[in-house]
Amino acid sequence: MTDPIQQQLITARKNQILDAAALIFAEKGFHSTTIGDIAKQAGIAHGTIYNYFDTKPALLMGIFERMRETIIRENAPSFPEDLDLRTFIYTLIYHPLMALKDDNFMIFRIIISEVGVNEELRSLYEAQILQPTLIEAEGYFQQYAEKLGLQTTNIHLIVRAIYGMILGLILQHIMGDSAVIHDWEKLPDVLTDLILNGLKNKMGA
Repeated sequence: MTDPIQQQLITARKNQILDAAALIFAEKGFHSTTIGDIAKQAGIAHGTIYNYFDTKPALLMGIFERMRETIIRENAPSFPEDLDLRTFIYTLIYHPLMALKDDNFMIFRIIISEVGVNEELRSLYEAQILQPTLIEAEGYFQQYAEKLGLQTTNIHLIVRAIYGMILGLILQHIMGDSAVIHDWEKLPDVLTDLILNGLKNKMGA
């Protein structure tokens, strides 16, 4: 069993490394950054990083996982008992869209630019971020559908379709779509209204 004080020291050192990596990745880009650059920024020996992170993709995933944990902790969706379908969909859409602000867009931009060409990073993202997120959303949908006696067929596809639209909007923001950037906070309402009627028909609501 890990000593609590030792665990705190490990967590602090990991955060020190991740903070340094986030700064250097933002400044130099993922490909141009070396482990040595990150070690120098963190003020630690080059080899120390490998005690905590095996590879540079693992470091980038560490940054993204920490961001995701913070988002979940601070913005976890809450679904009251008397929730109607529109509010349920709105809540499911609102939290991932509103959580991606400021530096979080920078981190997501780096991740997206790399997952298409880096097999290791793509595998890490799929296993540690994408699948857990989708499974969690499917669980929310299943609970809601059962509570209201709705059809549960193809929930896995419904969830992926909704999150595909969310991802598309995030990509448009990253690409600099001025309309999306300017009206970002209006998008949960727009997207909810766009899909609601079709979803009602699909789930028999």
